[in-house]
Amino acid sequence: MEDNSNIFKWTKALYIIYLIALFWIIVFKFDVPFSNMGYLRSINLIPFKSSLIINGKIDYSEMIMNIVIFMPLGIYSGILFKKWNNSRKIFLFFLISFICEAFQFILGIGASDITDIINNTLGGVTGLLIYKGIIIIFKDSNKAHKFINFIATIGTTLMILLLGLLVVCNL
Repeated sequence: MEDNSNIFKWTKALYIIYLIALFWIIVFKFDVPFSNMGYLRSINLIPFKSSLIINGKIDYSEMIMNIVIFMPLGIYSGILFKKWNNSRKIFLFFLISFICEAFQFILGIGASDITDIINNTLGGVTGLLIYKGIIIIFKDSNKAHKFINFIATIGTTLMILLLGLLVVCNL
């Protein structure tokens, strides 16, 4: 039988890889870091305002992608920060999103938008709910963690391959 500490260590490793990829995707928009310098710095502090409107219609795809990309953060937080209450976990989702948006502004490589922070935080909350649902389905946290690690390993491998392909295609 596999040791629980090995499962936890693997989850931490996947979490670190996820965070690195998350910052690369959010801050650098899939590009090789600093290759697209020169964006105009902008900040939108009005939720769901014009930054999401394209050709007179709301662009829901960006909102959905912001939610989806933060869902693993909620799942990992459920596993790694069990002793934290939900408020603290939600603050973590907000803080990581805020840091990403701040870096976009500081580095001048993207628009900082309160809507992104809201949707990213919502994605973390959604992931946390998914985690709780998986625990209920499996009725055994060790089996649930093994399942999550299995799915996360596949997802992380595919993500690394995709990001590697994007880097190679950008060169």
